[in-house]
Amino acid sequence: MSDAPATNLIERLQDPAIYDHPAETFQILETHISQVILTGDYAYKIKKPMDFGFLDFSTLEKRRHFCEEEVRLNQRLAPSLYLDVIPLTGSPEQPVLNGTGEPFEYAVRMRQFRQDQLFDGMQERGELTPGLLSELAEQVARFHDSLTPVPGEKPLGTPEAVFAAMQENFDQIRPLLNGDKALEDQLTALEEWTRSTFERQRELIAQRRADGFVRECHGDLHLANITVYEGQVTVFDCIEFSEPFRWIDVINDLAFLLMDLESRREFALASHTLNAYLEWRGDFDGLELLPLYKAYRAMVRAKIALFTRGNPGLSEPVKEGLLQKYRDYANLAEHYTAIPNPYLLATTGLSASGKSTVSHALASELGLIRLRSDVERKRMAGLGPLDSSGSGVGEDLYTEEANRKTYHHLADLSRQLLRAGFGVIVDAACLRENERELLDSVAENLALPFGLIHCEAPEAVRRQWIRARKGDASEADEALLEQQKQWEEPLSEVEKSHTIHIRTDEALAAGELAHRIRGHFGMDSEG
Repeated sequence: MSDAPATNLIERLQDPAIYDHPAETFQILETHISQVILTGDYAYKIKKPMDFGFLDFSTLEKRRHFCEEEVRLNQRLAPSLYLDVIPLTGSPEQPVLNGTGEPFEYAVRMRQFRQDQLFDGMQERGELTPGLLSELAEQVARFHDSLTPVPGEKPLGTPEAVFAAMQENFDQIRPLLNGDKALEDQLTALEEWTRSTFERQRELIAQRRADGFVRECHGDLHLANITVYEGQVTVFDCIEFSEPFRWIDVINDLAFLLMDLESRREFALASHTLNAYLEWRGDFDGLELLPLYKAYRAMVRAKIALFTRGNPGLSEPVKEGLLQKYRDYANLAEHYTAIPNPYLLATTGLSASGKSTVSHALASELGLIRLRSDVERKRMAGLGPLDSSGSGVGEDLYTEEANRKTYHHLADLSRQLLRAGFGVIVDAACLRENERELLDSVAENLALPFGLIHCEAPEAVRRQWIRARKGDASEADEALLEQQKQWEEPLSEVEKSHTIHIRTDEALAAGELAHRIRGHFGMDSEG
């Protein structure tokens, strides 16, 4: 039997009589490494007999192996989509699906999903919502948590492997720039920044591998590989063909998703996704590596645009479009090299005064990392964001000592993130002057700006909001509202000079709110 599928196999597979299920209409999706036959209820994916070095489907046995790997790996995130691997028997001219003869090819059998539910198309149509991305972020965070760290003897995810992948981009891109000096100069600057940033962070990369953050990830986490299936966000099509591409730091896996959003100018959604992920995982130590990994991911996409541009038969307008795509990705990578301008904001106000709503809006619009006292308090106790602590007012997680530890933890995290170049907003009540002073001193010691956002709403409104609250990390109730009146200390004259007051019961768009904050404190946004 031939290892390679016959050229007319795909045509023969568009015969309804071959299938044991209804298949009246067919659609063929093709990439450079596979072909997918859509039949209605099911899809069949066949790998092409290609060998690119990093990917080798050149023999029937290898294609069978990688079909099995594709099902194994993707059933972790999309068990309802990926069904099994089936043999194609008979002949390419008269194929039999799942027959008993000697196979001449293999196919991955999947449930078919609607193409208009892919996240990339939804984003282009303006249908990609923060709610969908929150669901995605939680799913990815739980997925990363479930993975086993790389075995120590495997040479995967080491600093040397990380840098080799980055250097390969530059080595492969340079010959394709055709002597364009401006593009070559930009590439050289990006290469030098990558090398110097990597050397500065080499120890952190090695430490994170030693600490178990290199895991068998998705590896190709971008919008075109995410859909809504049966009402649930579903991630599919992870990398099966290369261990080095998927055995990576979890923050590198996330970086691809964030970069893809930012390449589409969805900076607010990217910030929202990052903060949602951090609420579930709290991987703050990895954030220092994000600019390096996002720049790396952007240059991978830039390289692919140039590779595609070299395909024969492309028209000049198509070639020019691909060159522009290269420029866009290279410019995005350059954006990640900018020297950051971090600052610290903190909310203050009674429970149910809208602090979390305000901090969420500002974090998304200004590209800030949001630290929530309700989430971090629970994390310190080994609880998830939505877990109930069962604590009453002044008990367990809410004693004076627990409260002090929570604020010092928030201060420590703020200091770490500010030093790493990230702007931060602390979502906490900060009712006592010493709590506010603790956060102020973090920024002051780093010679960075600090601002307070005082959230206010009438008591009747706050009581209404606290009764209606569902699915939130906060455990505040009306009993706490009464207690807080005794704890609240007025702003000092010094504090008033760097405080902005917001009536949260009055409508205020996120963009307008961010504009007010920037204007009041003289701060710049990243996006």
